[in-house]
Amino acid sequence: MEALVPLVIAMSGMPALGIAAWYARADDAHSRGAALRWALVALAMLGGAIGLYFADGSTTAVTTVVVAMVVAVNALLVSVVLHLRRSGGKR
Repeated sequence: MEALVPLVIAMSGMPALGIAAWYARADDAHSRGAALRWALVALAMLGGAIGLYFADGSTTAVTTVVVAMVVAVNALLVSVVLHLRRSGGKR
């Protein structure tokens, strides 16, 4: 039961990895940049899930991991939005 929350978080990062693979199919530099950002979102969520698994119920450790993951994912999503807005309507 302790592994359920990290598993759910890790699985919820898989759509970001799928979006990264979708963008990586194109040859232009803008698509590669978007793919990299989406892959980093998935990596941040997977890292947060691993951190939660190893936090082992310690309130301080769980809080630290959750705050770090939320900050990282939100910063990367802002980066994704800004990168997609810079495309000039190409996509």
